[in-house]
Amino acid sequence: MELKQIPLGPIGTNCYIVYDSGEGIIIDPGAEGEVVQAFLTREAIKPIAILLTHAHFDHIGAVDQLRKSYDIPLYIHDDEKTWLSNPNLNGSARLIGAPIQINTADHFLKQGPMQLGAFEFEVIRTPGHSPGSVSFYFAEDQAIISGDVLFYRGIGRTDLVGGDYQQLEATIRQKLYVLPEEVIVYSGHGNSTTIGEEKRNNPFITI
Repeated sequence: MELKQIPLGPIGTNCYIVYDSGEGIIIDPGAEGEVVQAFLTREAIKPIAILLTHAHFDHIGAVDQLRKSYDIPLYIHDDEKTWLSNPNLNGSARLIGAPIQINTADHFLKQGPMQLGAFEFEVIRTPGHSPGSVSFYFAEDQAIISGDVLFYRGIGRTDLVGGDYQQLEATIRQKLYVLPEEVIVYSGHGNSTTIGEEKRNNPFITI
């Protein structure tokens, strides 16, 4: 499996393309759908689905553009199924003053093993930053796409709708820090890190 990180939009939200043998999955296309399309075209990748770690505005802005272009399904956890069309919940009304509304998802993510095409991974419920946050763990490739839960020496904010610091701390300690230390963490913003790096040096939550 190969992975491409593409920062998109005014705050550089990371979109990820995981791909292999000409097929790929788009994760968190927050804006600038044409940038994603250009990469897919250049690398001759056929996308088969869009996955969302959560439904904040900066992770969903290009969803409908890409769904329409490629006729592919959208997956999100059902705790945030109403957030896609609600600017007050997805934060666009408050934070950018321009409402973002996305059509309803096609499928809802459940914790546990998942397979899409040739891609096998685990959906891990990681609430705290938002109630429906999930992470995608590719054990064979020692990689996890964590959305806005854990960053390089940082953690997700909890002052938005549905945020809960105690829940976020429990999520990181009980769901992420139990993974092998060499697992690479691909976050929703900024550079990648590893589980071991954060366990030792994250100033907010260390073990």
